[in-house]
Amino acid sequence: MKKILSIVSRILKAVGTLFTFIRRLTLNIIFLVIIGVIVFSFLQSREVVIEDNALLRLSITGKIVEQKSESDPLAEAVNELVGLAAPVRETFLQDILDAIDHAEDDPRITGILLDLAYMDGAGMDKLAVIGRQLEQFRRSGKPVIAAEDYYNQNQYYLASYADKIFINPMGGVYLNGFGLYRLYFKEALEKLQISYHVFRVGSFKSALEPLTRNSMSAEDRYQSRSWLNALWDNYIHDVAVQRHIDAADIQNYINKVPTNLKEAEGDLARLAKNYNLVDEILPQHEIKKYLATLSETDAEQGFKQVAVHRYLKNVKRSYQYGGTDRDIVALIVAQGTIIPGHNKPGAIGAASLTALLRQAAQDSAVKAVVLRIDSGGGSAFASEVIRQEILELKKTGKPVVVSMGTVAASGAYWIAADADRIVASANSLTGSIGIFMAIPTFENTLGTLGIRRDGVGTTNLSGSLDLSAPLSAEVKDAIQLTLEHGYRTFLSVVAAGRDMQADDVQAIAQGRVFAGGKALEEGLVDQLGTLADALRSAAELAGLEDYRTKSLSAPVSLGNRLLRSLDSKFLSAAVEQSLFLPKIKSLLPNVSELQSLLLFNDPNGIYAHCMITSY
Repeated sequence: MKKILSIVSRILKAVGTLFTFIRRLTLNIIFLVIIGVIVFSFLQSREVVIEDNALLRLSITGKIVEQKSESDPLAEAVNELVGLAAPVRETFLQDILDAIDHAEDDPRITGILLDLAYMDGAGMDKLAVIGRQLEQFRRSGKPVIAAEDYYNQNQYYLASYADKIFINPMGGVYLNGFGLYRLYFKEALEKLQISYHVFRVGSFKSALEPLTRNSMSAEDRYQSRSWLNALWDNYIHDVAVQRHIDAADIQNYINKVPTNLKEAEGDLARLAKNYNLVDEILPQHEIKKYLATLSETDAEQGFKQVAVHRYLKNVKRSYQYGGTDRDIVALIVAQGTIIPGHNKPGAIGAASLTALLRQAAQDSAVKAVVLRIDSGGGSAFASEVIRQEILELKKTGKPVVVSMGTVAASGAYWIAADADRIVASANSLTGSIGIFMAIPTFENTLGTLGIRRDGVGTTNLSGSLDLSAPLSAEVKDAIQLTLEHGYRTFLSVVAAGRDMQADDVQAIAQGRVFAGGKALEEGLVDQLGTLADALRSAAELAGLEDYRTKSLSAPVSLGNRLLRSLDSKFLSAAVEQSLFLPKIKSLLPNVSELQSLLLFNDPNGIYAHCMITSY
């Protein structure tokens, strides 16, 4: 028996040794392949060869953002191979602008082909600044071409800046105007017997209305209609100017859909052409023939083109000055929800942002700072921490200018108010000066299950925030008083920062949201303009004539920088060479992407946040 056990033991040890060897060999192979790809990539010439008479294929994928979210390139490659969903795709706004600007004077580029098929959301401010850059490009005499099967509203805005718009015979232009529609949960919460205790200051502060109402309030309806109309007017004006049509025609195109379609015999492509929204209806092979004429090639050979991500390798990027011999205007981007602590790009961590502000304050070469904000707000506590750091920066004598993106409202306006100058787009949304708190309790829900709560405590507040019990009158009063104090603080911050009377601030507060033009009238911003205008304004305030701009951002790890320098196809191919990934891929089911939930973690539970995410 002992002999048998000894043999089995030796066999198990041998198997274990074999598995250990295979595991180590596999990991070493993966490591060596990745290192080999990295070395090969860096040994290759970084210069991209571009043929003469090539079209720049301006591909815009996913959301257009001010700052790309940080991600793990290796993890992305693994996810793609095993069938897991890819993260949200993004295109960096400044990359688009830099590519267009460089192509304007590049003799090798004969025109731009807009590639909008996979473009998702974008704020009107971002679309407008890209449109203006395309308009500038066209002044060089080079054409911009849009050739998609169909266009949604955002895609069509950019396409309207093209010299020629093509559409597939089975396509259409889908315009529907701007709207703000929410789901309201009051009745559902009542049926579930969940008691939601909502505290807010500001009659227009509508962020929590979905929890307290079954429909939109009159106040929210009034303010939402105001800013929606302002942005829609800007949209149809810009499109009408580019297409040389009346703005009223665009309204009629949308509002008279049944009549229009009847006249076009149900043909959406013909309807778009009837309204001069497109120039020609052509199938893809005919469009390719036309593009071949622009690049002076035979139709059978196809047209010469260069993808924008390759083209950018030859382009000197904006705001990347690395020298020390010039005065610097520093650019700091603050995008996403404002939260306490540190955070990766895509959210505004108070600790992360204040570290960058201190860096700008301590750098003797930095003479002025532009804070680019694209945020609906968030934690009131974190907003105040950032504002305090801005005040410290200003004590150095360096001017601070805020440039507003798509949204710079509520907590984002809290941190903007003390800037020396605020520059907003006509399409920016700002204001929303108000705060709120919401606490759910489940005593009634638990009661229906026969679950009761009881106990003792040493003070009136013992167990007062236990979600299994109702809120006491004392707690409700305390929360409301705290909120009202926070609101008064918000008003005083705006009044002091904007040099306004408290009563004047109160008149435009109450949580009201304004589009850029109205915000200028109300004194919430100083001028309308772009990020470039804000940078020039900062230089002007600092008395600078000869200066450079430099983007300040949190450092990225060396490993991540190396991986990001690789072509994604190279990286995916390298990972795929492992011995076990194909097996894992065959075993795993397709997993849909899970949307991450915002983590609200203000230490006081008080939020200055505007819930507008799209329109």
